[in-house]
Amino acid sequence: MTVLVTGVSGFTGGHLARHLAAAGRRVRGLVRPGSLERARAAGLEEAGIELATGDLTDLASLEAACRDVEVVYHIAATYRQAGQPNSAYRAINVEGTRKLLDASSGCGVTRFMHCSTGGVHGHVEHPPGTEDSPLGPGDIYQVTKLEAEQLARRYGETHALDVTVARPIGIYGPGDTRFLKMFRGIARRRFPMLGAGEVFYHLTYVTDLVEGFRLCGETPAAAGRTYLLAGPDYTTLSELVGLIAGELGVDPPRVHLPVWPVWLAGALCEAVCVPLRIEPPLYRRRVDFYTKSRAFDTTRARAELGYAPRVGLREGIARTAAWYRAQGLL
Repeated sequence: MTVLVTGVSGFTGGHLARHLAAAGRRVRGLVRPGSLERARAAGLEEAGIELATGDLTDLASLEAACRDVEVVYHIAATYRQAGQPNSAYRAINVEGTRKLLDASSGCGVTRFMHCSTGGVHGHVEHPPGTEDSPLGPGDIYQVTKLEAEQLARRYGETHALDVTVARPIGIYGPGDTRFLKMFRGIARRRFPMLGAGEVFYHLTYVTDLVEGFRLCGETPAAAGRTYLLAGPDYTTLSELVGLIAGELGVDPPRVHLPVWPVWLAGALCEAVCVPLRIEPPLYRRRVDFYTKSRAFDTTRARAELGYAPRVGLREGIARTAAWYRAQGLL
């Protein structure tokens, strides 16, 4: 089986490409020209992955990348970036997905696995949430990811292309730097705790996630379905911080600050900095981390895909902290 993975120069896409190659698939990775050297430096070619240069805004390059491919794993997206206009998110996350769907359909691809995000659910009022829980995207990134998954599902209903949507939750593990700020802040006893810390938080270790992606791409019954992919357990935010602090050998934060003054400060920072394309020192969405519950039920993925995440939170935190230490990041 020949498969195409978009976003292979990134954390999740790179892990997925290696996982599929190790499972015996012929893997082609779509890489933007500006990211080609980074992908080569990461050793993807040595892992048996063919690198194809292309861009989600360039249909011809996508058609070339999709040639002779059976399954497309669409991981690439533009993420949150200060000063980036809303039109840029729609050009990549929505219209780029549309172009890739067109290229896939035209080249005879049989399965299209679209990576969305659990963030499309926003705050989960009654955790754990399911695939049918209310949708409430909180920013332009999540809004365009929801638009893209809806587009992909509609496309699968009208074309000879099986579409499966995956919503991953809280991806972490060796190679990730998104949670580095949290680990580093806790290690240095500078991590601020806002509110009571009783909201739920759910993480997914990257090796569990990419196996879930493979199952989405290869399980016949997954056609036309949407799946939440999350780790085996979730905790309150306070418990999560305590686990990380214990692994790092420090005491968890004892002082809890009120939420809303910090939220208002974030709104002010955004109002001043974003129009100037300056990275704000504080975002409202960072405050959302302390106020929105994100905990999910993976029963559907377990029953229909055989999804079985194996890396528990304590073990995953230990592995991630060990990688940060080895890289000199803590």
